[in-house]
Amino acid sequence: MAEEFKVDLSQLDSFGRVLKQSVTDLEEARTALSAVSAEQIGTPRLDEACETFQNRWKYGTGQLKDMIKAVDEGVEKTALSYRQFEENLSKALKKMEETHAANTGGK
Repeated sequence: MAEEFKVDLSQLDSFGRVLKQSVTDLEEARTALSAVSAEQIGTPRLDEACETFQNRWKYGTGQLKDMIKAVDEGVEKTALSYRQFEENLSKALKKMEETHAANTGGK
């Protein structure tokens, strides 16, 4: 059964880095878009549409940012839990081995 469930901690760490980078990328894209004023784009109708889009984009990226941060926190906690479990399991197995060796004279 253990073969069916494996956790690659380096992949969890990598996923966390990708999530953090995606938040940065979203913020940079929104900031770049906000640097262009509606008056620079073209017709009044196009300017208004761009301004509306920018407002929605700001709200949407804020929502995405919050969700991505929540997922990232979950990934970090999961990775930490697995690391602690592996460490505790290793200690327990080592202690069992030492106890067995002491009880059997090292055989």
